[in-house]
Amino acid sequence: MKYLAKLFSLDICAYAVMGNHFHIVLKVNSNKDWTDKRVLIAWGGLFDLPGPCERFIQGEHLSKPQLDFVTQKTQIYLKRLRSISWFMKCLNEYIARRANIEDGCTGHFWESRFKSQALLDERALLTCMAYVDLNPIRAALAKTPEQSDYTSIQERIKDKNTRLIGFGYHDNDLPFSLSGYLGLLDYSGRSILENKRGYIPENLPPILDRLNLDPDAWLDELKGFKSVGFSAVGTVDQIKSFCKKVGKKFAVGYRLKPALE
Repeated sequence: MKYLAKLFSLDICAYAVMGNHFHIVLKVNSNKDWTDKRVLIAWGGLFDLPGPCERFIQGEHLSKPQLDFVTQKTQIYLKRLRSISWFMKCLNEYIARRANIEDGCTGHFWESRFKSQALLDERALLTCMAYVDLNPIRAALAKTPEQSDYTSIQERIKDKNTRLIGFGYHDNDLPFSLSGYLGLLDYSGRSILENKRGYIPENLPPILDRLNLDPDAWLDELKGFKSVGFSAVGTVDQIKSFCKKVGKKFAVGYRLKPALE
């Protein structure tokens, strides 16, 4: 998953690997400024390149028809490298092949094609990331985010040099702070849901105390945090705009209650 993220024009926001499925939240980046050579090198990390493309990377002289061929292929690869469908194809195919080798069998590994949902604003992104990171807790496989194996939140807590997309320090980072997100997860994970088995025990100290994070520094981060304004997830206008953009006649959306009600 991380290897593919290095090659594709995508960032991993959150993930959770469960026993028989996984969740992943991806951010699609623009790769229009990528040079032809960069595109070909990235695609060559996934599949074998045609001869002219290999020679182009090596800086060899090519005829005009060969250069036209390289340009055509580069444009195709460029679109694929920012495609979630191609990312999932490469990821799921690798997992299926490896699993079949380990199990000594052949045939389909996945029950069906992956399912995806577009996140139309910051609130939708935050909600989906929290849902993914809390998966092991809701499944009663872990008591706290820091104990949740194979999740992005555990990786962020344990590895300061993680390759996952960052929190709020650069223009392309997530639009909220890490400590604020940790506090939200801790708060959300303590709630008991009727349709879920697990939750964070109420008698545990707050996550900021468990991880020895300075609450005052956290409040300073929150005071300095600027948001463009949250709106409801999947409002009618957002869904209509999304459908128009992707060429769909309809889409299933979700609505959250307003913050003040």
